[in-house]
Amino acid sequence: MIERKRGLYEGRNKSSAYKDLVWTVATSFDTQADLAQQTRHTLNTIQKNLNELGSDKARIVSAQVYIANMADKPIMDEVWKEWLGPNPDHWPQRACLGVDLEGDVLIEVTVTAVRCNPL
Repeated sequence: MIERKRGLYEGRNKSSAYKDLVWTVATSFDTQADLAQQTRHTLNTIQKNLNELGSDKARIVSAQVYIANMADKPIMDEVWKEWLGPNPDHWPQRACLGVDLEGDVLIEVTVTAVRCNPL
């Protein structure tokens, strides 16, 4: 059975899970913050979403990062590396794309992770 966790927006959920896989997406709740702070907020939300469905950031297998300005990628990378930690066994495959994001959103992240205890 597919599990879905409601988010704030109609027509889509913030997270879904099926068997041992979890998918989630997040942006920053504070779009007035700079990219470093929006990245921190976004990644912390990703962690909370994963926890809701029995996973965590060490179990992310794939990530897609969408940023509004690719020139700012080094800023995002520093926050990303700090958040993941130094253990390369916890580093997922990741792609980073420059895209037009809505309003003052500077970053959006979507991940696929493995559950700790699949249902």
